[in-house]
Amino acid sequence: MALPTGVVLCYARGVPARRESILIVKTGEPVASVRERRGQFADLIREAIGPAWSGGYEVVDIVTEVPPDPGEVAAVVITGSPASVPDREPWMKRAEAWLCAVVAAGTPTFGICFGHQMLAQALGGEVQRNPRGREMGTVPVECFGHAASPIFTDVPARFLAQVTHVDSVVRLPPGAEPLARSEIENYQAIRFAEACYGVQFHPEIDEDVMRAYVLARREILTAEGFVVEAMVAGIAEAHAARQTLRNFVRHFLPRR
Repeated sequence: MALPTGVVLCYARGVPARRESILIVKTGEPVASVRERRGQFADLIREAIGPAWSGGYEVVDIVTEVPPDPGEVAAVVITGSPASVPDREPWMKRAEAWLCAVVAAGTPTFGICFGHQMLAQALGGEVQRNPRGREMGTVPVECFGHAASPIFTDVPARFLAQVTHVDSVVRLPPGAEPLARSEIENYQAIRFAEACYGVQFHPEIDEDVMRAYVLARREILTAEGFVVEAMVAGIAEAHAARQTLRNFVRHFLPRR
């Protein structure tokens, strides 16, 4: 896959190969109440993967740091972020160019929420504010790519997932396959390439974290016409959504 015209990638050299590590690409931080009690997105992702992976982890802050060569890691997981892909900030463009190289190298890649959107934008799709509005809380997701996708192994065709976003993928990249949707989100899961997937929902977020997010956004949600108490009451665990991240690790990473 060719990189965008005029983009030059520089990688740090002289470091040991890290083929036994999952690289968690940090694109932002959780809300303060979650950071204080549960840590960063990388902590939530490691917790969600659990015993599905016994290898190591590395974390790179893609906003401020130079990522490693795509061949130096076993897989890449891209976090969510309060940032917005349509803002097209310089760091996003650099990160997207690197992601093009990651996918071209065949490195297993899994994008979550903002990471899902950034993959879509990097590979030739488009991300914009969802005209249907904000999606937040625990929502039902319908999987229509169920039989063919390894990330949905042992996941029912209709399952609950935690969501918090205002932007959405509005145009798929060439060759991408939509796998799941919700009431107001057309692309809850996308297969971008043989070993590259993105999910708009948050498999790393559990009931406790989702509740903290809703309460942290209380003023915004109220201003947008949501009934916060009803949204909180509707929060439930989403074990099947969590399983998609574990399935990615089990199907695409080397056995240990």
